[in-house]
Amino acid sequence: MKMRIAIAILACMTGRAQQAGSQEPQFTKDGKLMPPKDYREWVFVSSGLGMTYGPLAQGATAEHPRFENVFVNPRAYKAFLDTGAWPDKTMFILEVRNSKSNGSINKAGQYQEEIVGVQAEVKDEARFPGKWGFFRFPQSGEPAAMLPVTETCYACHSKNGAVDNTFVQFYPTLSPIAKAKGTFKASEK
Repeated sequence: MKMRIAIAILACMTGRAQQAGSQEPQFTKDGKLMPPKDYREWVFVSSGLGMTYGPLAQGATAEHPRFENVFVNPRAYKAFLDTGAWPDKTMFILEVRNSKSNGSINKAGQYQEEIVGVQAEVKDEARFPGKWGFFRFPQSGEPAAMLPVTETCYACHSKNGAVDNTFVQFYPTLSPIAKAKGTFKASEK
């Protein structure tokens, strides 16, 4: 009986460890970021329309701008609620989708279509000299190499991020928390 209880406890602990691990950034031996398969089960923090920049903006039009959906790992989200800051191992996923109108009953608005690209922003103070690294996942779903620090995303996020390199100013449920905790930095216009 004691053996069964011990096995059940061990199985439960292993399941929790695996679940927590799937929310943390995972890297290959050569330093590539593994795409998290369950990111749509993470916390959805915001969606933008027509804010896409860089290579993923190619092909968007004024009539059909792209949607940007932002997800963050649950552990980081909970820490942010408590502190107004992002802990080490925070991982954001930016999912970019095409938009469409005039479909089914929709005659005037925009709705989301297929995925155009998926990117990640990861905070890992030991791994990245500037604490944060950016990644663009290939369409194949393979692991992504870190984008060179010369990419514009690094300078833009550093200069304009309202909280620790992130665009919390566009996350309507999180910006009031950062302001209340004193971690919000107004960006330049």
